[in-house]
Amino acid sequence: MADIAAPGSWITALRSRYLAIRSLLERVPFSFIQLAMRISIGFVFFNSGLLKARSFEFAVKLFEAEYRLPLLSPELAARLAMSVEIVVPLFLFVGLATRLATLPLLGMVAVIEILVYPQAWVEHLLWASTLIVLLTRGPGIFSLDHLIERSLCGGRAADPPSPEIPEYRSDP
Repeated sequence: MADIAAPGSWITALRSRYLAIRSLLERVPFSFIQLAMRISIGFVFFNSGLLKARSFEFAVKLFEAEYRLPLLSPELAARLAMSVEIVVPLFLFVGLATRLATLPLLGMVAVIEILVYPQAWVEHLLWASTLIVLLTRGPGIFSLDHLIERSLCGGRAADPPSPEIPEYRSDP
């Protein structure tokens, strides 16, 4: 048993290979991941909006019979949902006002989860998580937001503010 952890053992080789692979994966720029998130979550909503636009009468019937949102007529709810689902993803695709664009989509996810399809919470959690990453971390360097920020800051992106971490004190 003592030679399992001995230098040169198969565990050491396995750990070394794991660390090399992990190091390689950590080199993938987060901006690529942000771009993929913007495109993927954007298409979830954009395709839904296009479907509503292609058969608006059917969308209204869905809002009447299945979705049954309170406070809004089915036609108004269908028109609002269709408009948001078609327009807002365009902002995500190009990375313009990305953080702001996540807010109406997060609102839609909340309404869908709470009032329409609570049993689909796993899918809604995935959508919300993706949107929250974009809200909190921004769109990345492959975005108009980044280009605008660079032009406003003299050719370089503004440094994010560093959070102030309170010093630990043991006395009250």
